[in-house]
Amino acid sequence: MKYLAVLGSTGSIGKQTLDIVRRFPEKFKIVALASYGNTPEIFFQQLEEFSPKIASVYDQEVYALAKQKFPHVEMHLGEEGLTAVATEESVDYVVAASSGICALPAIIEAIKQKKTLGLANKEVLVCAGELISNLAKQYDTKILPIDSEHNALFQCLESRDPQSVKRLILTASGGPFFGKSRDELMKVTIQDVLQHPIWCMGKKVTVDSSTFVNKALELIEASWLFGFKDSEIDAIVHPQSLIHGMVEFHDGSVISIMNPPSMLFPIQYALSVPDRLPAPQEGIDFAKKHVLEFYPVDEETFPSIRMARRVLREKGSLGSFFNAANEVLVHRFLSKQIFWHEILQKLEVLMDAHRVYDCSTLESILATDEEARALAQGI
Repeated sequence: MKYLAVLGSTGSIGKQTLDIVRRFPEKFKIVALASYGNTPEIFFQQLEEFSPKIASVYDQEVYALAKQKFPHVEMHLGEEGLTAVATEESVDYVVAASSGICALPAIIEAIKQKKTLGLANKEVLVCAGELISNLAKQYDTKILPIDSEHNALFQCLESRDPQSVKRLILTASGGPFFGKSRDELMKVTIQDVLQHPIWCMGKKVTVDSSTFVNKALELIEASWLFGFKDSEIDAIVHPQSLIHGMVEFHDGSVISIMNPPSMLFPIQYALSVPDRLPAPQEGIDFAKKHVLEFYPVDEETFPSIRMARRVLREKGSLGSFFNAANEVLVHRFLSKQIFWHEILQKLEVLMDAHRVYDCSTLESILATDEEARALAQGI
């Protein structure tokens, strides 16, 4: 039995994590839940169903109402509450499914207490890869990737000699604008951006997919997770999204992980490793005809992959700066303050102006985040 804390329980990954728990109540037990609080009805349903020992929410009104409705649950508030959930003594596995870096302090404390970390939050490693990696080594804490691409690479690399690996290959669906010309991309609307051809995701990550920033973040995350240089990691477009990650070896062999485009597969494996539980849904029917296509990323139209390589080469404060500036620019686009094509234009201008400095502590990471947000708001 694994005893779970879920940070971001009302988000897409959090809800699907709870779906897995429902299917295997003899394997997993929910001990702690944390939510931002913007969907209180879902959070309250989760508290009612799973009756966790401890829970936390960011919203003050939701917190007060939850304390009243669920007196048997130990309720906490804000950032301190997130840390209380992540470090609950009876928890042995923390699912980091919240977005952004608000969960970073809680994740750091969970690592120090040697909780196994199921990581679906790519921003944490983009902003604090050096800090998190060093702490995980120091405290001998396992970090298991939940993102489909990194989970696939993790499975491909299991029990393999890293010296035998030539490169890691991340796949990208291509988003809604794959194959579009620059002229066509000057006219896209918010509605166009949010119509992803494969995945159903939140607005921010859907915009990131359209600009390839999501893949850029994943490239940075892969480097920190697996210890490979940017020159040893590639991203390719695979519109069918059946292959989620590949590892190419020096002898020319390639191992890949294939499954239908559903997050249930990587979430379940991250929770159950080293066991393999019955599939969460039907797998690929290889008796049927399938087309597998692969294309290079157009880095002139989508320079975000180039930016990611720069982050990995220069390190320091650039990861946190890149992530925070992009978040603000995406918000400004969704608020109709800037056009879609301006997201990457402004992001590159901001990165060019940033003077990289050491950023190996929580305090410096948060300070860089604040600096980048202010600059991105004003450009």
